[in-house]
Amino acid sequence: MKIKVYVTRVSNRPNYHLQWDDPMTQRQRRQATDVPASNLSRDRKAAERLAAQLEVELNNGSAAIPSKFKWADFRDRYESLILPGLARQTRVKVRVVLDRVERILNPIRLQDVTEGRLAHFVAELRKAGIAETTIKGYIGHLKSALNWAVEQKLLLTRIKFPKVQRSKRSNGTPMKGRAPTAEEFDRMIAAVPKIVGNARAADWIHYLRGLWQSGLRLGESLDLWWDRPEKIYPEFPKGGRPILQIPSELEKGNTDRIHPMAPEFALFLQETPEKDRTGPVFRLNGRQGRYGAYRVSQIVSEIGEAAGVKVHTDPIDPAKVKYASAHDLRRAFGVRWASRLTPQDLKVFMRHRSIETTLRYYVGADAQRTADTAWDAYERAQPVNSGRSSDKSSDIASFEGAAATTPQTHSALENKEQNQTRPGVIRTHDQGIMSPLL
Repeated sequence: MKIKVYVTRVSNRPNYHLQWDDPMTQRQRRQATDVPASNLSRDRKAAERLAAQLEVELNNGSAAIPSKFKWADFRDRYESLILPGLARQTRVKVRVVLDRVERILNPIRLQDVTEGRLAHFVAELRKAGIAETTIKGYIGHLKSALNWAVEQKLLLTRIKFPKVQRSKRSNGTPMKGRAPTAEEFDRMIAAVPKIVGNARAADWIHYLRGLWQSGLRLGESLDLWWDRPEKIYPEFPKGGRPILQIPSELEKGNTDRIHPMAPEFALFLQETPEKDRTGPVFRLNGRQGRYGAYRVSQIVSEIGEAAGVKVHTDPIDPAKVKYASAHDLRRAFGVRWASRLTPQDLKVFMRHRSIETTLRYYVGADAQRTADTAWDAYERAQPVNSGRSSDKSSDIASFEGAAATTPQTHSALENKEQNQTRPGVIRTHDQGIMSPLL
């Protein structure tokens, strides 16, 4: 059956519309144009040309009839044409979103995803306990996909998406957790055998220490290999500092990076004998092969829970507790280095895209740590025998005595690995690499 497209006016609408009968549903379909619905013959003729063009496209199949286009076909087309050009983590997120749409809405045709169904989708996500920021991200990815469908003429009009209010938060407080202390990290190490068993405990302890000392994101840590240049890999150049090579497709910022390696992480990597430096740095294997990021994340969180390391408790519902995760160990790395580096250097070290992220989460977030740094700087600036009054000297001595009883901010593992040869310098165990203690 041949489709005939007509030019029509719609009341209270400023532009001409194109109208035709859908051969599948026998319903009228309408598409707006950008041609003013005036009495001028030139505008009418311009609209008729658009009608003729659309009529040809509908009949020869170059323009899909929206009512006929299936959701599965749309997803296949979007994943094959658009996703390959996105960063790997973004591709994963988009697939998660589309999976959830299918599970909750079960659309058969693309046009089944309507404004009302999207409101139901958001409601179901909230009912499942998904965070508002995560829901907002889901809606953003889905909106991009459906807007692309409109551009490809798979949908007639853009869908109005429900608004998701982002949770307000303090500019200086991490939203989903905090940095575990050295004592809490030691508890996590002790809890490893309870979760993974004695046979695999050594591999998981090695992994947790790597996260603690490297600041790598979970996905990056699993892409760290000794001998594959297309992956993230460490280099120990002669006459230079240890570095990490990070290709753009494995980096959150989608940029090739030569990344400075933390001195303690360089020491940690050099514990592995050279003859064993093949394959992935972290060997986390299960019965069916190497674990993926999702399962590794689950296991680290289970270890945090077994150790009783609570990093966030819901102020409204105290029963909702978040235990230490892999990303919280990255936070601990950032907190330790925040007192040693300038904000700009810390931004590079943490590989943040924006300095605002560094300032919000790591610089000045801990008032006591900032106060300690200020006192240290003040005392270093005071001349010896400067003639301070006995009262002031007593105050400083009292402060120093209190500071001496303060728990250390580095774990015992780190203290053993760092052999300080002179102030401001640490030496590796075997290669003799000199690194500034920033």
